Amino acid sequence: MAKSLKKKPAARIPKRKRAKKQVPLALNETGSAVLDRLYAVVMDRRTADPAVSHSARLLSRGIGKVAQKFGEESVECLIEAVARNRAAVITESADVLYHLLVLWVAADVHPEEVWGELVRREGISGIAEKAARARKLPVVFGLETTKIP
Repeated sequence: MAKSLKKKPAARIPKRKRAKKQVPLALNETGSAVLDRLYAVVMDRRTADPAVSHSARLLSRGIGKVAQKFGEESVECLIEAVARNRAAVITESADVLYHLLVLWVAADVHPEEVWGELVRREGISGIAEKAARARKLPVVFGLETTKIP
């Protein structure tokens, strides 16, 4: 009798925990450089055809819709974090950062202004910084409380 040409099924290899895959930045590149470049692209797309550019489409809908989309992406990121879905947190974080940059463009905020604010806050206790902001809010908004309603 002729031997069967049928192959035996391969033995199942148990799944191992995946090693953390990190995509390295280009040599001497910072995360802020990537964000600065993406911001420049979004700025450039302000005048693009909304039919061919997602950024242009978002910006053409106004700051309210841009803010709504940023909020939706933020919530999706939070949901994945609570679910402990690391890979999804990474992709959703990228979405959040992109939509934050679109929001900055819509609000006429420039990355260097945000970087400057972060530098200003360096070395300041988060508790002290928040307390200082709370004291300023009632004066600015005419509120009688230090809590934001």
